[in-house]
Amino acid sequence: MALKIRLSRGGTKKRPVYAIVVADSKSPRDGRFIEKLGYYNPLLPRDHADRLKFDLDKAKAWMSKGALPTDRVHRFLANAGVVKAIVRNNPNQATPKAKAQERLKAEAAAAAAPAA
Repeated sequence: MALKIRLSRGGTKKRPVYAIVVADSKSPRDGRFIEKLGYYNPLLPRDHADRLKFDLDKAKAWMSKGALPTDRVHRFLANAGVVKAIVRNNPNQATPKAKAQERLKAEAAAAAAPAA
């Protein structure tokens, strides 16, 4: 049984609240889970005390048993200093695509033509 520490969505439409749970990786997102470790409310400001409540000791215990955190939960654990942060770098993602580059070249050429 592959275990995941992941978010389970609750709340109403357009007002999400997430529970941080340990669940079998094959169970549905909002379905059966083994244990609830905390909650996350993304609608609150980042510096609000109730935005994220998380039992780190239980998370460490489950990770020692083989549970793997999802990307978002891994970020929470890294901010708490439990695990090492994953450093991702994709510089090509921020570059404009082909049509946008052509448009920028055309604009630059049009701006340079009257100046010359």
